[in-house]
This record gives sequence, C-alpha cells and structure tokens, in this order.
Amino acid sequence: MLSLFSMDYKTLINERKKDFNAAAEWVKQEIAGIRTGRAHSSMVEDLVVDYVGSKLRVRELATISVPEPRVIFIQPWDKGAIPLIEKAIKDSPLGLNPTSDSSGIRLTIPPLTEDRRKEFTRLLRQKAEEAKIKARQTREDVLKKVQNAVREKTAREDDLRNAKEELQKVIDELNKKIDDLVKRKETELAS
Repeated sequence: MLSLFSMDYKTLINERKKDFNAAAEWVKQEIAGIRTGRAHSSMVEDLVVDYVGSKLRVRELATISVPEPRVIFIQPWDKGAIPLIEKAIKDSPLGLNPTSDSSGIRLTIPPLTEDRRKEFTRLLRQKAEEAKIKARQTREDVLKKVQNAVREKTAREDDLRNAKEELQKVIDELNKKIDDLVKRKETELAS
C-alpha cells in the first residue's frame, strides 16, 4: 500500500527550503560587512545607532555614498546625529576612525595588512561554517519528523531514505552556494 506520507516529506522539505535559503542570505549579509580595502556602503549601513532612545541603523538615519574607492561619506538628515553615528562607528569592530564636519562623516578605508587579510579570511570561513551548521540543524529537524512518522507507521522506510537523499541534495547545493560566496570574498580580500 502506498503511504500518503510519501509526498508529505517533499512538502516538508519544500517548506523548509526557505530556512536553507535564509542561511545563505545570512552569510551573504555577514560577509558583505567584511572590508576588503575598498569602500562599500554595506560596511556601515547596518551599524546600530542609539538615536533619541531608539536603535536605528545608519541607513535609516543618513545617506551613504562612496565618492572615492577608499572613502565612505555618511550624510545624516539630522546633523545632531553626526556624533551618535561617529560613536557607533568607533564602537564597531570595523576598526575605522571617522572624521566629521558640519556636513557629515568621512571614513577613509586604509589598505589591508597581511595580518588583517588573514584575520578577515578566518572570520569569513567562520561565518560560512555557522551558516552550514544552521542548515544541518534544519536538515536534522526535518529528518526527525520523517523518522517519527516512520515509527508511527504513517510513513515508510523508503520515505525516510528518499528524504535523506533529497535533503543531502539541498545541503550540497547550499554548501556550494556558500563556498562560492566565500571564494569571491577571499578573492576580493587578496586583491
């Protein structure tokens, strides 16, 4: 007799694909903030600023531009936010020293030293591994549900085997996507 659950594990996997994709997106966002010696607005746009009792991101308080390859210019809409944004930058792990005037904040990105490149590469790989761990946890969660269904006789052993194979394909695809993101960023760091 064909189990009704044989299609349910596919539905379950498809429903959880958004969690797998979220892991890849998380890595993409995390590594965007790792500086490569070139200025990029994503380096500062998500920094949190304590502004008038609220926690806001820099991108919610200012216009961020890159007028030169090694310069980021932050122009707050409220000039009173300049010292608050400066403090957020100084407190961040970016290691940048902001300079400000009445129109905004200028960040000059220094060239990377070899030690900083190695440190950023290590951080990059750590972020990638964290995302892969999240994906494996999601895979294990799905497999537990299918295993419980097999124990409760609402699914067959074949469903479990097929779910494992399907999930492995999803994990392999996700790992490739994450590895590609890491390789691109490592290339940027090396140049």
